[in-house]
Amino acid sequence: MLKIEHIGIAVSSFETAIPLYEKLLNTSCFKTETIDSEQVNTAFFQAGEAKIELLESTHPDGVIAGFIQKKGEGIHHIAFEVPDIITEMARLQKEGFVLLNETPKKGADNKLVCFLHPKNTNGVLIELCQSINNHRP
Repeated sequence: MLKIEHIGIAVSSFETAIPLYEKLLNTSCFKTETIDSEQVNTAFFQAGEAKIELLESTHPDGVIAGFIQKKGEGIHHIAFEVPDIITEMARLQKEGFVLLNETPKKGADNKLVCFLHPKNTNGVLIELCQSINNHRP
């Protein structure tokens, strides 16, 4: 793993969360994106080398809405940049980690992503991500 790529934070509303994080981080949101397949809106902030990704559900039954209903707003996941997501997925599976998806899927910010089940990571949802521009099929 190369570095922490971003920290995902579940929020109820971009209307209040984006201005709050702009003040907190003293920087503007540089990108918003909707990922229809995940029923989520994303908003990104640069924070040093890492990013902060705000996650807002687009549907009352979406994963983020369920997360907020169960745990409240807050940290949802930590994402690590990897040089080769396929190789890293195979390595982690061999080490006994449970992958939530068998193949990488397209995520926000032009990334291929895979999540690890939190039951194997002390309750923390871990995301692996690789820039699509760096992916070799």
